[in-house]
Amino acid sequence: MRENYVDTLGNLYDYATTVYPDNKLSQVIDGELSYTYGSFKKKCDSISKKLTQYGIGSGDKVAILANNTPNWTVAFFACVPFSRIVVPILTDSSENEVTNILQHSESKAIFISRKLLHKLSQESLDNMRLVVDIDTFETIKADDEAFTCDGRVGVPMPEDIAAIIYTSGTTGSAKGVVLSHRNFASNVISCYHSHKCTERDTWLSILPMAHTYELTLGVLYPIYCGATVYYLSTPPVPALLLAAMKKVRPTVLLTVPLIIEKIYRNSVLPTIRKSKTLSWMNERHNKLMSLIIGMKLKKSFGGKITFFGIGGAKLDTTVEEFLYKARFPYAIGYGLTETSPLLSHAVGKHRYPGSMGFPVYGVEMRLENPNPETGEGEIVVKGDNVMLGYYKDPKRTKEAFTEDGWFKTKDVATMDKKGRYYVRGRIGNMIVGPSGENIYPEEIESVINDIEGVNESIIIQRKGKLVALVQFNENIIDWDSEGEAEFYEKLEARKAAVMNIVNKKVGKTSKINDVEVMKEPFDRTATRKIRRFKYKEED
Repeated sequence: MRENYVDTLGNLYDYATTVYPDNKLSQVIDGELSYTYGSFKKKCDSISKKLTQYGIGSGDKVAILANNTPNWTVAFFACVPFSRIVVPILTDSSENEVTNILQHSESKAIFISRKLLHKLSQESLDNMRLVVDIDTFETIKADDEAFTCDGRVGVPMPEDIAAIIYTSGTTGSAKGVVLSHRNFASNVISCYHSHKCTERDTWLSILPMAHTYELTLGVLYPIYCGATVYYLSTPPVPALLLAAMKKVRPTVLLTVPLIIEKIYRNSVLPTIRKSKTLSWMNERHNKLMSLIIGMKLKKSFGGKITFFGIGGAKLDTTVEEFLYKARFPYAIGYGLTETSPLLSHAVGKHRYPGSMGFPVYGVEMRLENPNPETGEGEIVVKGDNVMLGYYKDPKRTKEAFTEDGWFKTKDVATMDKKGRYYVRGRIGNMIVGPSGENIYPEEIESVINDIEGVNESIIIQRKGKLVALVQFNENIIDWDSEGEAEFYEKLEARKAAVMNIVNKKVGKTSKINDVEVMKEPFDRTATRKIRRFKYKEED
């Protein structure tokens, strides 16, 4: 019944607030701000009336620029159940990016936290009918001439637009992804079929709510279940995050590969290397050792985790093999903003190191024109979760689909006999070698990132040669001694060691020609993927 009823976010809102009025919806850890589903509905309805007073009604766009907070969800649901369109903006966007998004989307109002007001240009401020402090819902700026009370609301239909999400991904050029009510609702139902949660589950939110991954799986799905979501009042630095885990003891946590990879390389591996017993077990009884560490790892996350979701980028296979042997309750999700986002999953018995698993409920997936020798082809998909298109961009929208209507993911993958998919890399990242062979940088980077002392890396091509840009862990290179002869000797030794290890492990066409050490951290997207386009060789 629920599955059939929830075909719009308006129906999701009505269902959850009617069925679970006394359940706790959200809570700030170490803070007073919290909502039950009942008080949440009252607040959303009240804020919706405020928007109506300023003539902001059905079809109008309302932006949200704020860090994670229960009030982010209030702002969202003060709009979408009443046929308004939300434009979520990532908090790390520059003033110029914010200006462009607000202008392109024609947003009439914005919910914003005061500490991010500096990102709102005077031009943007002048164009807004209403600017609301998301922390207090007090009016920061209002156009009194717009106080007409004629912002008529409507009942959204499944094909109506719910949100326009701007993404630059790793390619640089921002796109407004138009997602309908059906897109979101169908993907929430796919989440339920992948891992059934109930009103007894608790989420801890650490990823940006403006990103589709957190929005669908960390905001909408718990509402579908009548569950509770906890929020940090400050950025999720490791010390605060671990303390929050112990206090909340979440059953569900959504993360990106970078988080668990850093825990593995900076905590798990050093623990093994420092212990003679664990080192001995690692060599002779690796599975038993992994189980022991896995139990400790689960305890550090509060001890009740049943779903540790990893998405947004590909997880390093070595790290996944450890989690698999440790019987840690991780799950792999694959998808894109354009698909609301979930396309495939590897959960429970469907997990297999290196694989992104099987298509989720309601999604069709195939490989377009697979290479008969390698089996590689581009993943193309169909489903109710696939976007309506790119906002005001019919050309780019048309290019995103095959002639028979399948969405092109631009990810190259293979499929095994059981139907599991394995992503090789992005078409945009793929490097064509001197003999025309396809080189996937992600596969070389996986080898580099497993080298002791390496934090992260990317592979680029310069003058036809493969170059590794490598950032070491903080304790490996003393940048304060830069300029001294000994510093350069150690640096060159590190570079030579990386090149030697990598070139022994990769195939002939994937051997690197140079290593460049990065002093500053790589520039990243919201899901912590490196913005590769910023490091590519200019034509």
